[in-house]
Amino acid sequence: MKDVDTRIDTGAGRMEIARSRGAASGFLLILLGTWGALIPFVGPYFNFAYDPAVAWTWTTARGWLEVLPGAVTVLGGVLLLMSRNRATAILGGWLAVVAGAWFVVGRMFATPLRLGDFGSPASNSITGQLAVELAFFSGLGALIIFFGAMALGRVSVRSLRDLRYAQRPVVAEPVAAEPVTAVTAEPVDVERRRHRAPEEFDEEPRHRSWRHMFGGSRRTPVAH
Repeated sequence: MKDVDTRIDTGAGRMEIARSRGAASGFLLILLGTWGALIPFVGPYFNFAYDPAVAWTWTTARGWLEVLPGAVTVLGGVLLLMSRNRATAILGGWLAVVAGAWFVVGRMFATPLRLGDFGSPASNSITGQLAVELAFFSGLGALIIFFGAMALGRVSVRSLRDLRYAQRPVVAEPVAAEPVTAVTAEPVDVERRRHRAPEEFDEEPRHRSWRHMFGGSRRTPVAH
């Protein structure tokens, strides 16, 4: 019985990862990014918004402080969810982290960079204002940073599972064989071969004597 080599080549598949490594974090980041980009437009229906509390109204502040980081978060989540390349997945994680940080601190740069007036919470109660603050900016950004950092930790470390995945056996697809035309032998007439004269089996004519060559065949006359 032959020995099976079970050694693992640690140098193989440095940039290859299983898609499941960042799938969960990527899916959650897509949801959070979609929430962050759409909530300022649909929140006014439920009195859950910043001023101006008008649904589907575009403002410069909403574009820079909410739609842009939400779209970047969705892009990072898609890269984490779909990519099997380590570098691409790491890029997706960093995009999510940067977008989450912008959700948290972006309003600090709104006035110096002239990004627009983001207003104030439309709710009159302290609890409602706190909920709007967490759901629109600081709380949402903290969650995005958390899942982005968790995804970075998972995809940046090479584990034994990654090495085994990179050295998995690749099964070749079966190739359809060309049809082989069967060569059938011609039927042999056994009865005919059995009754043939011996001369018919000779492939080459027998050598003739010099008499046959010059004089043809002569037969001795038979006396009657």
